Amino acid sequence: MVTIELALLSLLIAFLLGLLGAVAKLSSSKTAQVVATTYTTLIRGVPDLVLMMLIFFGGQIAFNSFTEWLYFASDEQIDIFINIDEFVAGVITIGFIFGAYMTETFRGAFIAVDVGQIEAAKAYGMNRWQVFTRIMFPQMMRHALPGLGNNWQVLLKTTALVSVIGLADMVRLATEAAKTTGEPFLFLIPVAFVYLMLTAISEWVFKRLKKRYNAGIVEA
Repeated sequence: MVTIELALLSLLIAFLLGLLGAVAKLSSSKTAQVVATTYTTLIRGVPDLVLMMLIFFGGQIAFNSFTEWLYFASDEQIDIFINIDEFVAGVITIGFIFGAYMTETFRGAFIAVDVGQIEAAKAYGMNRWQVFTRIMFPQMMRHALPGLGNNWQVLLKTTALVSVIGLADMVRLATEAAKTTGEPFLFLIPVAFVYLMLTAISEWVFKRLKKRYNAGIVEA
């Protein structure tokens, strides 16, 4: 359950960041384009494990150092100390990482939407929000589903990395049990089967979604 919760919450963050990043890259604002491009370039170029360690260890050290400086610099002497939860750090890190990949997936999907339909929607008097929700988003999802499915599968397996920061997920528990008993196959093979089961269920879900979003579409 920890792995499933971690994966789903990370997917939600990645999905939202991906939409924002794609819209920013396709916008007319040069600033938005630069910010989104910098985000995707940096995140996709740094290993996932390094980012997780930076956010979990470096993030709380940096924040606590800032609050310590604030304590001595201010007259009110506000004392704040945080200890980032392993689960929260895992969700934020994985969501942040895959938001960069989702950005490119959604950007390509938005480009694939027929411009003529967007122009027709505007001609009918639809505002920008209606054009997005009724025309662009549904058709974008049809083009994005293959890439979205691949990103989800990789994200699901990436959740195993949270074991290195101390989160008691099934990988960490299985690893500790294997070290204690000296029987790695007894504990790690079931974990592998659980991941295989989750990916198989995910494949079925995405096939159903593809069928739904392809309704009424005749492929040549």
